[in-house]
Amino acid sequence: MKITRIGLTVCGVAALLTGAVACTDEGGAAASPAPRATEAPCVNGTYTWFNVERRDVLTGVAAKQKLGKGGGTLTNRIVPLHTPLTAVTFEKGARADVKATLRSLGARSGDSDAALGDAYDFADVHRAVPRNEPNSTVVEGAGEMVEYTWVREITGDFRYSCGSGAPTAGRAVGWDTDGSGILECSTAVAKVDAREPLLEAARMSCGADAPAARPGKA
Repeated sequence: MKITRIGLTVCGVAALLTGAVACTDEGGAAASPAPRATEAPCVNGTYTWFNVERRDVLTGVAAKQKLGKGGGTLTNRIVPLHTPLTAVTFEKGARADVKATLRSLGARSGDSDAALGDAYDFADVHRAVPRNEPNSTVVEGAGEMVEYTWVREITGDFRYSCGSGAPTAGRAVGWDTDGSGILECSTAVAKVDAREPLLEAARMSCGADAPAARPGKA
């Protein structure tokens, strides 16, 4: 299946897509407000991270579109599912520096750009989220096609210690990559993790029994 992209930005919904399945959105909820700080911790302290996880999260999916021999242009609108967050929630102790916390999370996750200071997009809480631009993707080949978008989200729990004051604890979340993809409902994909955006998009738009919604054999 040959795919040509023209100006595509890399970047209850299931019911709208299939007319049958109901679902809940747990990923797009805003972070809880941080408690008001009573004092500021000292700088240049030490972050200790726990439960750090990187995973690809589905952010949007279109209804399946049937293309005949020779393919065609995908025109179904991508429906937003999840808005990626860049945020820090402080759960215990004084409020630490938000950008420093996010830079530390980026470094802990292996991001080589984490030392860029204020130019580091991952640590920008005002960072623009990926937009689902009007579809203009051309597919050469027949089948039932589904277009979807995703981000690579990084989350982690932290403890910040500095000086003789009480430690600060909280949780941080950000994202460092966004992208899009095309799947064909009758085609299974081998070696795919059960949480992959491709499988989730296939389940929502193709149906749970479609080959694309089940990991293929390696």
